[in-house]
Amino acid sequence: MDMATAPATHSSFRIPIPSHSSSSSFPNKFECSTSSHFPLHLELSSISIFSRASPPPRELINRVSARPDIDDYYWENISTPILDTIENPIRLKNLSLKELKQLAEELRLELSSIMSSTQLPLNASIAAVELTVAIHHVFHAPVDKILWDIGDQTYAHKILTGRRSQMYTMRQKNGLSGFTSRSESEYDAFGAGHGCNSISAGLGMAVARDMKGRRERIVAVISNLTTMTGQAYEAMSNAGYLDSNLVVILNDSRHSILHKVDEGPKTSINVLSSTLSRIQSSKSFRRFREAAKGVTKRIGRGMHEWAAKVDEYARGLMGPLGSTLFEELGLYYIGPVDGNNVEDLICVLQEVASLDSMGPVLIHVITDDNQGVENNKSSDVTDSQEDDSIKPNFFRYDVRPRTFGDCFVETLVSEAEKGKDIVVVNAGPMMEPSVELFRQKFPERFFDVGMAEQHAVTFASGLSCGGLKPFCIIPSSFLQRAYDQVIHDVDQQKIPVRFVITSAGLVGSDGPLQCGAFDITFMSCLPNMIVMAPSDEMELVHMVATAIHVNDRPICFRYPRGALVGKDQTKCDGVPIEIGEGRVLVEGKDVALLGYGSMVQNCLKAHTLLAKLGIEVTVADARFCKPLDINLVRQLCKHHSFLITVEEGSTGGFGSHVAQFIALDGLLDGRIKWRPIVLPDSYIEHASPNEQLQQAGLTGHHIAATTLSLLGRTREALQFMCS
Repeated sequence: MDMATAPATHSSFRIPIPSHSSSSSFPNKFECSTSSHFPLHLELSSISIFSRASPPPRELINRVSARPDIDDYYWENISTPILDTIENPIRLKNLSLKELKQLAEELRLELSSIMSSTQLPLNASIAAVELTVAIHHVFHAPVDKILWDIGDQTYAHKILTGRRSQMYTMRQKNGLSGFTSRSESEYDAFGAGHGCNSISAGLGMAVARDMKGRRERIVAVISNLTTMTGQAYEAMSNAGYLDSNLVVILNDSRHSILHKVDEGPKTSINVLSSTLSRIQSSKSFRRFREAAKGVTKRIGRGMHEWAAKVDEYARGLMGPLGSTLFEELGLYYIGPVDGNNVEDLICVLQEVASLDSMGPVLIHVITDDNQGVENNKSSDVTDSQEDDSIKPNFFRYDVRPRTFGDCFVETLVSEAEKGKDIVVVNAGPMMEPSVELFRQKFPERFFDVGMAEQHAVTFASGLSCGGLKPFCIIPSSFLQRAYDQVIHDVDQQKIPVRFVITSAGLVGSDGPLQCGAFDITFMSCLPNMIVMAPSDEMELVHMVATAIHVNDRPICFRYPRGALVGKDQTKCDGVPIEIGEGRVLVEGKDVALLGYGSMVQNCLKAHTLLAKLGIEVTVADARFCKPLDINLVRQLCKHHSFLITVEEGSTGGFGSHVAQFIALDGLLDGRIKWRPIVLPDSYIEHASPNEQLQQAGLTGHHIAATTLSLLGRTREALQFMCS
């Protein structure tokens, strides 16, 4: 819809759209449905916000609005006249500096209201509002490529790129992703979420651009949390060597997951630093600097090297601590720049964007996580609400249900009180609240290395070589980064590192990006690794004790994100399990269900469903994927006609180890028929955990349906599949 002719609440505000705008195909109406199956007709214009107090009045159903009308929300009216006109970033080109500042405030208000009603962690995006506005004002996405490395910073970007009306669906089934997604929008140049990939991908795009003879600009936004990773520095070093035109923006929120770093001095922003940043980014200064380099090269006799040292020293004096590191890597450093000052940001970005041949540039931007709600008096979000919403509800220790992580840490604390050699190495994008208990109890035995998983593994290996008993805690999908270190620095040397693999299996709203689908497969193929998984709280306690007593080789165990099945919170001492020993939970005669890890509980659910149909099944808990309890498997094959293995992992994991054994042992030559139930060979998009399990075919009903199908009771199997 052409905004010059479209009806709008604020009719006095008009922005002409260029005829070549990519927004010509942008829909002004969306249709979707909520959990109550209420059809939504969404149109773009003014914004209305509802609270949970009551459903919207009927007269608002067909109201023109950029926000969705949801049947269980009542949105209070707020004024966002400029944001209401933004369907895509092209519209930012015509805005004055005053209007851009107002747009930033409206975006902050919008994000604050979304945060208060959905409890999504939007603080990082609220802090980066001005930066997002300035980037889209100066650069020309999607022709220019804008890459982000962390999804939490991108929500303002999503709003400005045509997804405002769908923001309430974020992280829900069939809704928006919580990260950037190439399949979701042409404005998302590269997928973000794991962190540290934006410079590498951006440099690849820059080199491809140069080889193809194109002229688009590449902008890679990184976070100060991401700069803990090795890949970021590898990419910057390579960028300095290749000398391709690339803009790297370091979004420094002056926060870190490393506690000691937070206590150190923070880079300050003042008039002098802003002035110096503008000078550094100006064409005249850059041209003068390049001309001076040419003169010193012609003079020779070491003059060029001497001048380079003087230049580096002088720029080091002007810049903050550590700024010369980027210069050493080959990036031209500009900063620090006030990331919440639209005028300063636009000035610097315009100067950088106007240079035809600049090489890689790093712009150091300082943003404030507390910028938004504190200064926005019209927001209903209080300080306490903002603090609580830094993480989703299930991460808030005081209100969330008891988890496997809580059980693990409480057990480890109890063991650490008895053994002084137990230490913890924590790696990943953030520390789980449950792990905080160990850090408080034993701060000298706790090491949080942040998003440096490769270092974490080898560091833990060194701790073990020094006579300690390290527990290396890493989420499943982030352990993938450190697989080389797991092989060479741990398994090949048979060093007893105890890997605690968290967020194993499906992870709900985080979708495929943080899904722990592959750890069973890639850990169980290692010759010296012991691989196990608890089926419940008590098994986890025993596996912690087991890991402590294994001192001749590495060992790992996994547990899922989410609440425990059991309610028993009684502390007890763990008893080491015999390595490679499973157990039978329920005995039957028709079919054997051999579950691994948390899927044992779904096997028990299937047993209950099948018992009502008169079908007796055996349910066994494998406990170990490697070494496999071959005696248990033999007994199950001997006394049953069908064996079903169930795991929340990819093909090639637990079921494959069982199949390998029964094939080599000749058991498949007899009457036994084997069926594996695993995650599908595809990525499962974000949805609720139950919806993901349904899609994956891992619920108790699906297991029961597979059993009925093997028994030839197809009609009953279909009924279970549809229930």
